[in-house]
Amino acid sequence: MEAKDEQLILSLVDREPDLKRYYEEHVQLEKRLAQMNHKGFLNQDEEVERKRLQKVKLAGKDRMRLDRFAEIFVDDRRRRGFDMPTQ
Repeated sequence: MEAKDEQLILSLVDREPDLKRYYEEHVQLEKRLAQMNHKGFLNQDEEVERKRLQKVKLAGKDRMRLDRFAEIFVDDRRRRGFDMPTQ
């Protein structure tokens, strides 16, 4: 996750409990994946689990971006001076 996005999420978690839950899940998944990636070799079951965790992490990241928080992100990023893509 980009540092800018993480800062923004952290600034919003106090007023958005769902976002806080998604973010905490994301952090836990990152930790588990880091542990797995640190191992020199993964057996077949571990490799399957690593891929599953990556998919769950990506889905959670999408929820943080695409859920009702998208409008909050856009408004907050604009106030902070970040460029937002136009559609």
